[in-house]
Amino acid sequence: MSANREHFSSRIGFILAAAGSAVGIGNLVGFPVNAAKNGGGAFLLIYAIFVFLICLPVMMAEMAMGRKSQKEPVGAFTFLGGESKLWSFAGLLGVITPFMIGVFYMVITVWLFGYLVMILGGNLDYLADPSSFGTFINSGWVFLALIVVAGIVNFILLAGVKDGIEKAAKILMPSLFIMLVALVIFVLFQDNAMAGVEFFVIPEFDKITPSVVNGALSQAFFSLSLGMGILITYGSYIDKRTDIVGSAKLVAITDTAVAFTAGLMILPAVFSFNPDVNPTELSDSSVSLIFTFLPKIFLALQVSIGYVGASIVAGAFFLLVFFAAITSLVSIIEVPVSYLVTEKKFTRKKSLIALLATAGILTLFATVSFGMVAFFTEFVSYAGAPKSFFDVIYDIFYDTILPLNGLLVCLFVSYRWKQKKLSEELAEGGNNYIGSLSEKYINFALSTFIPVILLGIFLNTVAVKFFGMSLFGF
Repeated sequence: MSANREHFSSRIGFILAAAGSAVGIGNLVGFPVNAAKNGGGAFLLIYAIFVFLICLPVMMAEMAMGRKSQKEPVGAFTFLGGESKLWSFAGLLGVITPFMIGVFYMVITVWLFGYLVMILGGNLDYLADPSSFGTFINSGWVFLALIVVAGIVNFILLAGVKDGIEKAAKILMPSLFIMLVALVIFVLFQDNAMAGVEFFVIPEFDKITPSVVNGALSQAFFSLSLGMGILITYGSYIDKRTDIVGSAKLVAITDTAVAFTAGLMILPAVFSFNPDVNPTELSDSSVSLIFTFLPKIFLALQVSIGYVGASIVAGAFFLLVFFAAITSLVSIIEVPVSYLVTEKKFTRKKSLIALLATAGILTLFATVSFGMVAFFTEFVSYAGAPKSFFDVIYDIFYDTILPLNGLLVCLFVSYRWKQKKLSEELAEGGNNYIGSLSEKYINFALSTFIPVILLGIFLNTVAVKFFGMSLFGF
């Protein structure tokens, strides 16, 4: 163990930080809509099964790799697997992926901050106009918002693991939970809210199709930050006394609980404030729902609680999602920061400067790819459609590479690092893990059906995203 490597000061600090990385825009908005459109309670059941039977073993493997090596993805794969070029590539992919994901996530976080400021400034009616989103993201205000968000993230990361990431998680995550519960209570007391609850939780098994099952697995895998290198990096910041198995379960439960609770906020709000809503109006895109649909829903509240009241509720929602975005963004960017500190011997300050000069420039390119600059707006074309610079980053590094990274982790811990060593690491801090049913299941799952499933998701995503066809007919 590295003698001078900084660690989380407590287990709860680690759990909150790991949960903060997992709880993001996809949980608070994407999950409720996907669940509602794909069988309601049936989707929730499938999602929960996938979280605990497929995603949890991968999560434990990533944490174990990080703690054993005391390094980020590149260092972990190299330290545990030797100088193999294949595993060195896997580690490098585990750093490049969050580096690029941080680019598009920063753009969305900037939009959230801009909307929050505009709502607090009394402009909810302006934002409720569907055309306002396009105008806003192509205005000069986004660059000012970018400077502020970058400053917040830089401030947290510069302070380090205990005084930055952990302290921020201990403040932001409880605040997020409190705001979420308060909004849920408020929404559930509105007229017609129960219609939204029924739509969300009552199973409609006839809607379950192979594509819905695939969507539930993808949502579960992505929402837990798997394949991003985050859990390997955060695992390197915990000591041998921490029970990885128990901690991973708490992170998964927390993440799932937030997603479910968010559903009790979003869908009842939509049905209450717009009783005649057609479910097909709910966009598959979390971004579209947040920035074009929900402002109209919140504005409708002015009939009952006035314009100021509607603005306060809308402001609370956008603050909630902004907090979730910040915790995720900090976790994402910490991976390349840790790589530069551990492998390149940079200071934290120098690492953040390097990222500002690289990821910062790419973020600017992504920011202007919605109409400001034609070159980045129609950057390439594939699957029969033009794609912006932002689209390319999202399609490659978020939708496509994550399951590949997860596949490589499964193969690595099962066949390179070996199951015995994985079990020994998971037994550190855990009681009676060796020989338990959990050990047997995790070793079996990681070496057999989970890699097959992740390979199928990866290949099908490549076919759908870049060639406009599905390998499995859905």
